[in-house]
Amino acid sequence: MCKDYVYDKDIEQIAKEEQGEALKLQASTSKEVSHQQCSVPGLGEKFPTWETTKPELELLGHNPRRRRITSSFTIGLRGLINLGNTCFMNCIVQALTHTPILRDFFLSDRHRCEMPSPELCLVCEMSSLFRELYSGNPSPHVPYKLLHLVWIHARHLAGYRQQDAHEFLIAALDVLHRHCKGDDVGKAANNPNHCNCIIDQIFTGGLQSDVTCQACHGVSTTIDPCWDISLDLPGSCTSFWPMSPGRESSVNGESHIPGITTLTDCLRRFTRPEHLGSSAKIKCGSCQSYQESTKQLTMNKLPVVACFHFKRFEHSAKQRRKITTYISFPLELDMTPFMASSKESRMNGQLQLPTNSGNNENKYSLFAVVNHQGTLESGHYTSFIRHHKDQWFKCDDAVITKASIKDVLDSEGYLLFYHKQVLEHESEKVKEMNTQAY
Repeated sequence: MCKDYVYDKDIEQIAKEEQGEALKLQASTSKEVSHQQCSVPGLGEKFPTWETTKPELELLGHNPRRRRITSSFTIGLRGLINLGNTCFMNCIVQALTHTPILRDFFLSDRHRCEMPSPELCLVCEMSSLFRELYSGNPSPHVPYKLLHLVWIHARHLAGYRQQDAHEFLIAALDVLHRHCKGDDVGKAANNPNHCNCIIDQIFTGGLQSDVTCQACHGVSTTIDPCWDISLDLPGSCTSFWPMSPGRESSVNGESHIPGITTLTDCLRRFTRPEHLGSSAKIKCGSCQSYQESTKQLTMNKLPVVACFHFKRFEHSAKQRRKITTYISFPLELDMTPFMASSKESRMNGQLQLPTNSGNNENKYSLFAVVNHQGTLESGHYTSFIRHHKDQWFKCDDAVITKASIKDVLDSEGYLLFYHKQVLEHESEKVKEMNTQAY
């Protein structure tokens, strides 16, 4: 009647007993079941993963039809109950569970837990969460266990205080990255560049830093892994670099409107050469003396999913405030101008784009936007997610409503999630086909 959530001990006990009997039956027919076990969060039991047999593969081959996606398709659209100022977590969960390649990984049961205590594994809980959100159940899900594990593994986020969605995203990716591997593997691969877990495969890019000596013009290059790119905004304490007066910009399909800053503007500023000044001299490895230098950041390797973070919350010695400047962002984004390989096309911080940039490998499509409404002291997070082609929905904790593309593009924007249009293995196949054609 009141639609409250009830915990039934009898039903829970029956579920455990039935699962135990099923496990015994399966174990008696498979000697290798112990090597193929995963944890079922909440029940503390084990079940063997489904391994396709040859007859099953042949059956699938003869029946290639798949469920047709229609505009009324709602599987995957499920609200999340706010457990007390947990909107910061809910909006990130919605973005992650609608990340296409991450969704495919978890729904295909690819995770193999190697932790000594599977009940503490955040990846196991995410796997359970994906199954819940894509179960077709229309009632809101209660992510209490996810919140509990976050409190355990990221103690700075524990408690019912308001938290930052960006901070939660980075903490969640870090814990997922560590739990994706066994302890021995994790210790041997401290450098995320050498990790092949699903988190790094999807979210890790390579940020290249070139420091150029002003005396001998020697260049020192370092490449660091990154999960996101944080971008300065106009109106912040740091001076913003505007576009040249009167310049018409067609980069990424963004028509430059005077007074409105675009995502491309922010990326141009992020990748412009920066003079470090006389107070920050470095010892040049070539001329072996302390000299003034310039520093420039570019992307050496692009991730499958690119996350852009607008620095809307400013904390300085003088003040703490939220920057509400509207930033225009596109549905499709071409990252070619910001690659290290395109550096020579950039002169004095001004982009010189090729007239027919047809490099599809560096093109992205927007699939999620996280927004923050309110002030620094009191606010609320929501998200827009793309369910399938041109179908957008607004996720506000337990409430999910349909949204238009205009609603998405007119939103303030705090975190933007873009997915590569062409994956590497697909682009290699295209190259091979083109080579064979010639």
